[in-house]
Parts: sequence; C-alpha cells; structure tokens
Amino acid sequence: MLSQLLCFSASPALSVSKNYLLLLKPLSLARATVCHLSTTTTTTTMSVNLQSHAFAGNPIRSKTPKPSDPFSPNSALETLKTQLLETTHQINSPNFKVLPFRKGRPLASNSSASDALGPNWRLGWIGLVDCKLFLAKCGIDLSYDSLVYLGSESAAEAVYWAVNVAEEANLVPEIGAEKFCFVELRTLMVATDWDDQHAMGELAIAGHARALLEWHVTSRYCGNCGGKTVPMEAGRRKQCVNDLCKKRVYPRIDPVVIMLVIDKENDRVLLSHQSRFVPRLWSCLAGFIEPGESLEEAVRRETWEETSIEVGEVVYHSSQPWPVGPSSMPCQLMVGFFAYAKSLEINVDKDELEDAKWHSREDVKKALMVAEYKKAQQTAAAKVTQMCKGVEKGQSLSADFNVESGELAPMFFPGPFAIAHHLISSWAFQDSVNGFQSQPKHAAD
Repeated sequence: MLSQLLCFSASPALSVSKNYLLLLKPLSLARATVCHLSTTTTTTTMSVNLQSHAFAGNPIRSKTPKPSDPFSPNSALETLKTQLLETTHQINSPNFKVLPFRKGRPLASNSSASDALGPNWRLGWIGLVDCKLFLAKCGIDLSYDSLVYLGSESAAEAVYWAVNVAEEANLVPEIGAEKFCFVELRTLMVATDWDDQHAMGELAIAGHARALLEWHVTSRYCGNCGGKTVPMEAGRRKQCVNDLCKKRVYPRIDPVVIMLVIDKENDRVLLSHQSRFVPRLWSCLAGFIEPGESLEEAVRRETWEETSIEVGEVVYHSSQPWPVGPSSMPCQLMVGFFAYAKSLEINVDKDELEDAKWHSREDVKKALMVAEYKKAQQTAAAKVTQMCKGVEKGQSLSADFNVESGELAPMFFPGPFAIAHHLISSWAFQDSVNGFQSQPKHAAD
C-alpha cells in the first residue's frame, strides 16, 4: 500500500560495523520514554537513542509569535504588502526571504563545490525585493496572496516565505543562469548529510513549505459548497468566498502507522518487499489509519491484512513528518511502532506486497553494517551539484549498497532519513548500544 513512502534508501551512516555502532549512539538528543499501547494495565518504558527525524526539527517554527509580534503571520503579512508596493530597493526590517517552488521542487544550489568534505546543498532563498524584480523579468507579478508564511527568526530579524511558480516555464533558464535549480525534495532528502544540523534544518523547512504549497493547490475549491477558496492568515489556512458558506479549511495531514513486527521468542523481525521497491530493499509494514480506529488497531489490522500475522502488544517508538508523498496527500505523519507477533505463519496479500519474510537479528545487523549509506548520500549530493551546473547525471542509488569486496549486499533497508531505518536499527542493536532496553513495569494503582 505504501511503497511510495518506503522505497528510498540512502543517507549518511558508515559502512563498517564498529563505526556504525558509533553512529547509533549520538542519534539521540535526549532519551525518549516510550509508552505501552495495549489493552492491559501494564506500562512498558523504553529508552531509545535517536536524533530528530528528517523533516522534523524545523528551526523557524519552534513556536508561533503572538499576534502583537512584528514577526507573527498577520503582522508580517501587512508589512509584506507595504514592501511589495515600494519601488525603491532598500533594506527593510524585518528582512523577508522567499523560497520559490516549481512543481513541488524547492529552489536549491550547491554550497560547497570546492569543500574537501564533498558537495552539499542549500536552499535558494531570495530577498523579497530581488525576488520581485527577478520574477518580473519572467513576466510574473509577485502578489502577497501567492506567498505562504513559513516562520521567522527573531535574532536575524527575518521572516521566511514560500511561493509556487509552477506555471512559469520561462523561469527555469533564468534560474539556471544563476547556478540555481529546482530539485526534487526526495533527492535533497537523500543528499542531506545526517551530521550537518544546518542542512537537516533546511530540509525540514523545505518539507514544511512543500506540504503547505501542495495543500494550497489541492484545496482551491470548497469541499462543502464548491466555491472558490482564498488564503487567510498569510496562507496558514483558507476560507470559502461564498457568503452563505465561509467554511474554514486547514492544512491536511494524513496519519500512517509504520511498524516493525517482532517475533520475540525466535529473535527475528518481519520485513516486506513491495513490487515498486528497488531490488534487495526490505522495509517495515505500513498503512493508512482508517476512520474510527485507534493507532493500535491500525497496526494490528494492517499487519493482519498484509501478512495474516496476528499482533498483540503494540509499543510506540517515534513519529516523523513525511512531506514527500503524492501531491494529493501533501503531508503524511508516520507514526512508528514495535508490534509483537502472536502468530508466525505468513500469508502474503499479493495485492499489497510482493513478499514478506522473517529475518534474524544477525542477518539484519549484517545488512545494516555493510550497506554504504554514506556513499549513497554522497552520490545524491553529487547529483544535486551536477543539476545546479546544468548537467543531470543518472545514478541508481541501489548500486551503492555493496559490501567492501564490491559484491552486492544481499539486502538493505531505508537510510537514516526514514523512520523505518530507526525502527529496524534500534531493534537490531538493542544489546550493542546503550538504548532500547525494555523493562515492563506495572502502573501504580
């Protein structure tokens, strides 16, 4: 069901076992308490080491300014309207920065082509006045209602906006002349250096922006009366223009459960392969939550429907925003769980999966330790560099997952940008890393 969510597999990790274990330890900024989600009265606590997931930890929206704050959405919008009317090129406060998108792709550029550590990317922020002049050259009139508020940074006196320029084909050669390019968010996701907190923050901003802009495209008309909708509150919501309706519309989020099914007695996990996956890629089961069911019920239902495995205990792990799905669902929320199997015989639903198998802890460890996630990340980063230079180089990311002898790894998993990777790796190395130690504790009466 969710092959489009789970079939990408690269990002920085190290390709030998000793270094991979060293990578796992700093993956946490804090020790997380994991709640037990079952129908019993037992509470399970678990400490898991993990860093903020990709697309989480947005540095410009940690909190929304109060309405009286000049950086708040409505206050910033009024200032924006004034600045758009100005004809002089002068420095204003707050400093407005705009991130253009085209067909869901943010503007980006290579930031360190000569850096010894290898190429990296940055978002193509453009000052409001420069953006207005640049778009005017392409015949585009930048209006305030086309801009969407993303957040602010009070220390830098900056407010950040996004704009969709999807229909403007003339913009592409103009952008290329400035060594910028519109890059698929998935490509940037894979190309992001996991250890680079600034790049991770940029990725989170781009994900938030894409989710909002794609939602604006899919919510142009009111679902209640069919009337046209217009942006409100600097693009943070929309409203129907029909005076008899005036329905408020808010950004859509589609929750998805993703679970690592565990056979505790035999020390193995259930992993699936979908027909759309690249060869040798295995991942967790996943599925959308249906109306009227709890998260735990969704985990049990999806596991049963896809593999005929019955699940008992369900334990929450973490969650991850996922703004790289289809445009019809601009932002999924991946909610991750460990699910403990009550039955073991697999019967695969071929309409959902190509295959599903039990994999031992040793096999999973080996696959994690030999897969060259760092190499795949560097390949994607080099692709971004080539694109910004005007030359796009094709490369199969799955080809980067081989063992040191040069042979193909027998299997690999989604890279550290995906919550599936952290579900799998935290289980695989629960005895090797000081994290993920489950001790059932009875709740106090």
